[in-house]
Amino acid sequence: MDRHATRLGRANGTARAVGGVVLLLPGTSPLLPGPVRPLARELARAGAADGLVTHLVRYGDRRGDLARDAEWGADEAVRRYGDVPICLAGFGAGGLAALRAAGHGAVNSVLALAPCVPDGETGPSPEPVKHLAGRQVLIVHGTDDARTDPELSFRLASRAKKANRSTARFEVHSDGHGLREHRAEVVALAVDFVLGAVLARRYSRPVTDALAAPPPLGLRMPLASGFGRSLRG
Repeated sequence: MDRHATRLGRANGTARAVGGVVLLLPGTSPLLPGPVRPLARELARAGAADGLVTHLVRYGDRRGDLARDAEWGADEAVRRYGDVPICLAGFGAGGLAALRAAGHGAVNSVLALAPCVPDGETGPSPEPVKHLAGRQVLIVHGTDDARTDPELSFRLASRAKKANRSTARFEVHSDGHGLREHRAEVVALAVDFVLGAVLARRYSRPVTDALAAPPPLGLRMPLASGFGRSLRG
């Protein structure tokens, strides 16, 4: 498939040997950017010492198949950097694309922020999850999201947990789709997860507990106010 219109944004991170790549998949509405750009800045800062590089995936067509754009991005990252772990980190429709493209052989982790899980999750044709096996998976969703039902991501996470024990989901109480009210905590949680999954740094205790807890506990973990002020403390 021709994906020439899709491209990677400029690299953010370190000039030293690359130890891992994060591909950031934004939502489809430029009016609702979500936490992708502040996450990119924090990842570049926090992961520079270990060679972490981030790229924004610039879609060729925001109405097209974003999962294929994500797969193209992973192929391009492999071409540029070789055999390094890749995390797909997406928001909204980009979060769903990250989950769908996670079967790519170079992807070792997926971060889905307020993923736009389709209504089919409640019907006979839910989202596939078997391809998530062997990946570290984190879903984060605001409980007051009026754009995409957080219960749909919970149901997806519940099925994913059966195929892959390394699945966790955090709930951001009183926050909406854009995750604005607790932006600092959401970004801190996302950075903590990515550094652990891609660079093998130690997860914070809440992330470790969420990954280890059986459902539904590890899939309805509340994101604590002030998370990130004493990470790994």
